[in-house]
Amino acid sequence: MNDFLADIDIASLGLDGKSILITGGTGSFGKAFVRRVLEISKPARLIIFSRDELKQFEMAQELSPSQYPCLRYFIGDVRDVDRLDMAMRGVDIVVHAAALKQVTTAEYNPFECIRTNVHGAENVVTASIRNKVSKVIALSTDKAASPANLYGASKLASDKIFVAAGNLSAGQPNYSVVRYGNVIGSRGSVYPFFKGLIAKGTDHLPITDTRMTRFWITLEQGVNFVLSSLVMMKGGEIFVPKIPSMKMTDLATWMAPDLRQVEVGIRPGEKLHEVMVTSDDARSTIDLGDRYAILPSFGTLGAADYPGAKPVAPEFEYSSDKNDIWLDREGFARLSAGL
Repeated sequence: MNDFLADIDIASLGLDGKSILITGGTGSFGKAFVRRVLEISKPARLIIFSRDELKQFEMAQELSPSQYPCLRYFIGDVRDVDRLDMAMRGVDIVVHAAALKQVTTAEYNPFECIRTNVHGAENVVTASIRNKVSKVIALSTDKAASPANLYGASKLASDKIFVAAGNLSAGQPNYSVVRYGNVIGSRGSVYPFFKGLIAKGTDHLPITDTRMTRFWITLEQGVNFVLSSLVMMKGGEIFVPKIPSMKMTDLATWMAPDLRQVEVGIRPGEKLHEVMVTSDDARSTIDLGDRYAILPSFGTLGAADYPGAKPVAPEFEYSSDKNDIWLDREGFARLSAGL
């Protein structure tokens, strides 16, 4: 399993003395990101920006400003550009993790999804330009590639906003996107859902479709991937990690080998397999060893701008069912250890 930070000098991250803001900072990724940054660096300010006061209160019990004086807890919504503008004053780096992420919730509440995921992305760009932030990196999802649901479509629109944002800012700030798959153990993941059913004594596990596959990454890997992408970003890239795939039936079998698996049908907006690099994107995609980078279609960036990079094959597609890396039982045990 890739660490993504193994070959990068921590000092090269350049986080010491910087002011960092993370939107959606009380989510699964946000909390893991804050802990990791506190562990490896000494930022001047680390701002947790989110709209839920209870989650901020609970997070502050674990990570208090009295223990970590650099921490700031800002109540705010990415839908509110004025609040974002105020929160980004003096900020050097923005990590944009706020989003409505539930597929079925987005399908049922489309206006709310668009306001947060699309208008929110636009507001982050606007506020970061006004405040001359140095770097902005936005979290995306495998569902943004060839989207089959509104959540994926809204994140594709968000990706396009951030990729093009450098044209508006003339390189200050610099913008990039990271796109990865299901985070094992995060809120909303199937792993804690199955774990909860098993704890309640269920006699079966529901499988939407026995053919279904997904990409998998741990929270720690996701955080390291974002941090390492901050180092290598030049502006406009969509970074995609090389991570393993797993069949949903294998997940259920390895978690509860004695339980029946009942096929319940695909939910609205779901796909059998996820794609992170489409064949159409292959023309502008380079292989960076532990990750791919989809380069912007405008501008002059190419493989020569990245040490050791090489273009992918013209017919290349990076999908969860055609992946070269698959989780086996032992790999899954290691991946899920401690969850």
